[in-house]
Amino acid sequence: MKRRDFIKNASLALSAAFVPNIAFPSFLRGGAPLNNVLYNGVALPDVWPPRNIGMNYDPMPTPYLINRPEIIPIDLGRQLLVDNFLIEQTDMERRSYTPRKMSFNPVLKPETELEQGIYGIPGASAKDGGVWWDPKDQLFKMWYEAGWLHRMAYATSKDGIYWERPNLDIVPGTNQIVPEIVADSSTVWLDHFTQNDEERFKMFLRSPNSIPGSTERFNYGFSMVSPDGIHWGKPVKTGPCGDRSTMFYNPFRQKWVYSLRNPENINRVPIGRFRYYHEHSNFLEGAKWTKEDLIYWLGADYLDDPDPYIGDKAQLYNLSAVPYESIMLSLPQIHLGPSNERCREAGVPKITELKVAYSRDGFHWDRTDRHTFIPAERKEGSWDRGYVQSVGGLCAIVGDQLWFYYIGFEGNRKKKSSVYEKNGMHANGSTGIAVLRRDGFVSYSTSKEKSTLLTRPVTFTGEYLFVNVNCPNGELKVEVLDTDNNVIPGFSAGDCKPLSIDSTIAQIKWKNKKDLSILKNQPVRFKFYLANGDLYSFWVSPDIEGASNGYNAAGGPGFSGGIDIEGKKAYKKAENFPNLLERCKTINK
Repeated sequence: MKRRDFIKNASLALSAAFVPNIAFPSFLRGGAPLNNVLYNGVALPDVWPPRNIGMNYDPMPTPYLINRPEIIPIDLGRQLLVDNFLIEQTDMERRSYTPRKMSFNPVLKPETELEQGIYGIPGASAKDGGVWWDPKDQLFKMWYEAGWLHRMAYATSKDGIYWERPNLDIVPGTNQIVPEIVADSSTVWLDHFTQNDEERFKMFLRSPNSIPGSTERFNYGFSMVSPDGIHWGKPVKTGPCGDRSTMFYNPFRQKWVYSLRNPENINRVPIGRFRYYHEHSNFLEGAKWTKEDLIYWLGADYLDDPDPYIGDKAQLYNLSAVPYESIMLSLPQIHLGPSNERCREAGVPKITELKVAYSRDGFHWDRTDRHTFIPAERKEGSWDRGYVQSVGGLCAIVGDQLWFYYIGFEGNRKKKSSVYEKNGMHANGSTGIAVLRRDGFVSYSTSKEKSTLLTRPVTFTGEYLFVNVNCPNGELKVEVLDTDNNVIPGFSAGDCKPLSIDSTIAQIKWKNKKDLSILKNQPVRFKFYLANGDLYSFWVSPDIEGASNGYNAAGGPGFSGGIDIEGKKAYKKAENFPNLLERCKTINK
């Protein structure tokens, strides 16, 4: 079968037979030569990815925040203020936010015979699986694990809230897919950029370490492609990896990244569970790594506080990511304990929770915000009592909202079997939603009558300045300066038409200037004057609709692909979908 390297348009002949228990031979791996300067001006070293990361409990460094580019190109995506990359100086307060869980959760719970599993441990959880908006069919689509350590399944939704399980032709009468492989950890990716329609969907699927009745120890996974997410091609056996391994695509560097749990015994490693890194420009070819190809990436660190009631040292259980606007976004899954042995004794899930991290080079992660982003409830009877995890795609964009699908487990204290697969610690896995303002991870905020934020020098080829701002009882003005901090005539704060608005896509205008076209390709600074409000992001769009040309994570209503080329037009389409932020406000009244 001929599989096309989707970005470079180079055809590669790839073939892999699915032969259980037989390892496929290694062969030469590697991608196209790297351009050492990224889209945002960050210069990568000649050796990439880095191979000098220490395996210790220290926080990961972020070199691009220490040696920032002198001039930052901002043509790609909304410019999020999640770190100091874009900021020269400010007297505003940095605030970080977390999404709200919906009261109607879970949106998918175990109900069918398939979801009861073969061990009597029910589950309907996208671990990671995936939840994506498919513009081709105008549907939300979910890939999830039906039953604990059982099989992959497929569901669809018109509104992202109510889900249907279609009868498929794989196993008639069920919504099961890939029946020949036992499911444990997985990622399904909707590839908007492939040149081959037969490879529109990618899946990495890892079976559990052991399967009752089999003498084999499974320390590998399978990678496969599909035209529709239902019918999958011949799986390619991967190299070694631990059981909670995942993958994602980094479009900024055109690389598929396998985020691999260490396959070694975690008790023999000082930092416990951690991640190896492996990248390749071709998804299937990159699956054939060897242990020598794996690069130590990161683990938890001493800033990850232990649970005060458990006391175990934090570990990095998983790291999945997605391109969002101008950054890579991740929700690191932090394991806080107790041990599997203690959980089995009680029939309760272990505590893992989701934090948030941001990257501008796709490898180093800024984890300034150490609060729990999506927590485990820790309460008897809660559907997400513990084992909270992310899903493939991380979040969908619905107008001015970000919908974070996530999974959790209730457990079952009545099932305390000594057989791991039959123990209640992993019972009743379900999938829910948490909602956040679009771009709403971090704001720079003030309650004063005037505060300012000055950017570092930036360049652009767009014409229209847009902001995501919340200041209905305040005011925002913007002026444009040259690199010597001189105001450019016609673009002063006095010339700016003030905004008093709460909007995730608001245009900035000046009285006597039609747009920013005369400043194209010139290094300039933006100076934001804000009174009583919150500034989340800014961007310069090539069109009046405010399209950002940034990446849109798992997509959403109104988007035609993986990049925001619609702007306000996508917002219009999203008006027909539930406004979960408004529901949260109503509940709080």
